[in-house]
Amino acid sequence: MDEVEIVVAHSERATLRLGDVFLKVDADRARVDVEVEAMALAPVPTPEVLWRKPSVLALAALPGTALGRLGAPSTASPAAWAATGAAVRKLHDAPLPSWPGRGGTTLAANLDAECALLVRNGVLPADLVGRNRRIAEAALRPWTPAFTHGDLQIDHVFVDGDEVTGIIDWSEAGRGDAMFDLATLTLGHEERLGDLLAGYGTDVDLDVIRAWWSLRSLMVVRWLVEHGFDPFAPGCEVDVLRSTR
Repeated sequence: MDEVEIVVAHSERATLRLGDVFLKVDADRARVDVEVEAMALAPVPTPEVLWRKPSVLALAALPGTALGRLGAPSTASPAAWAATGAAVRKLHDAPLPSWPGRGGTTLAANLDAECALLVRNGVLPADLVGRNRRIAEAALRPWTPAFTHGDLQIDHVFVDGDEVTGIIDWSEAGRGDAMFDLATLTLGHEERLGDLLAGYGTDVDLDVIRAWWSLRSLMVVRWLVEHGFDPFAPGCEVDVLRSTR
């Protein structure tokens, strides 16, 4: 009998693997609803939904391996990154979903509150937070909504050779800033941005992508610490903040 593998677990959700089946348990039923609908609408490969209950989703495993991991160099080929860029472009060009996504008028206020907490609680030095808050300002501009994944981390994209076999974890999908998806995918992997854009296209704002690297990292550091993750590990969020100029 296969062993049960805990892929990720915290107070909001957990993902378990049993053989070729992934079980996602989410305390927020609405996120499960979004994930199922987003996968049905997305014009890119996604996992097969085997069954679902109110707060549990069973998904078939995807072939291939993750494009990479945060904190480690990606061994995927430039062609695989370009194929990923082409898939993301296809998603961003698709008709908008009916529900909203990340962002909105409260983002700047939430960012300022988070920065204040990081400094007040001694999580990060004030100068590091201040520098990245200034960089993040470039992301706080009006954007044309696109169909975005919303949490397009590098290990949410699976490839087999130079082909994208699927994209997972769609619970944050919705209308959003396309540059946020590109920034999330290349967080900690700035050296692969050119390969990604070879497939995505060049009509992107590099300053906004860099701004989202800072903004996303600032917004998640405290949450990661409080939920048992290590944003201070080499190549992870705090290193991203330290690398900004």
